[in-house]
Amino acid sequence: MKLVSFMADGRAGIGRVEGRNVIDLTGEVEGATDLSELLAVSSWVEKAAKAGGSTHALEDIRYLPVNASGTVKVLALGWAYQDHAAETNHAATEFPMFFSKFPQTLAGHEQPLKRPDVSDKFDFEGEIAVVIGRPAHRVSEAEALDHIAGYTILMDGSIRDWQKHSVTAGKNFAGLTPVGPYLVTPDEAGPHDRLRLQTRLNGQVMQNAITSDLIWSIPYLISYCSTFCRLEPGDIISTGTPGGVGAKRDPQVFMRPGDRIEVEVSGIGVLSNPVVAE
Repeated sequence: MKLVSFMADGRAGIGRVEGRNVIDLTGEVEGATDLSELLAVSSWVEKAAKAGGSTHALEDIRYLPVNASGTVKVLALGWAYQDHAAETNHAATEFPMFFSKFPQTLAGHEQPLKRPDVSDKFDFEGEIAVVIGRPAHRVSEAEALDHIAGYTILMDGSIRDWQKHSVTAGKNFAGLTPVGPYLVTPDEAGPHDRLRLQTRLNGQVMQNAITSDLIWSIPYLISYCSTFCRLEPGDIISTGTPGGVGAKRDPQVFMRPGDRIEVEVSGIGVLSNPVVAE
């Protein structure tokens, strides 16, 4: 199943994607009006597959972040792939390094990314993200996959000079982290260790990786996060970016107004956004 959060006819909603159409599920599954509420419904997959209200064409909707709830927790991983650790001269660590992204940082597919006027160092980080489907608190690696609702794509928009102030500052500028376009359930996305990611800037491939190259597996990351944080339906774990980021290229490559950034993941689709001036 493929789910999308969207705006249509002046209201926000959640829907099931079928071909080039969206079947509106807003309020149709035990009153759920956003992704977090839908995923909290018992047996939501079966109920969402059968329910539906009006139909919208995909070209008529405005995409929202895959989870548009203001309460969503986003945990993002740094130095997840060995080639990215190498290009940043980051020494190996025993445990993963996570940071938080606030809900106000998130944007939807095709939403313009406004490069802030305080910086010209707007960098890209294509990532595969896990969406939690069941509450998870101190789950084992063996149990972890049972807590996944699906996968999505996240472009961790990073303001590199402000990241030197702090990770929180550089990673939380408003509206610079698109996530979507869809949540795709595991049966359609494919095995968690065989997802292929490619990031393209103006059509040029900048990053290319597969999840089998992750330093820490997806089940481990879920288990680890659930140890210090109770994960709720709709929460997002972004699994980190591979090598090839703009700041570590020679010469450096940063996103500028007029650019288009795309992140494609096998089994999920393409997350695409134009870059504009603030």
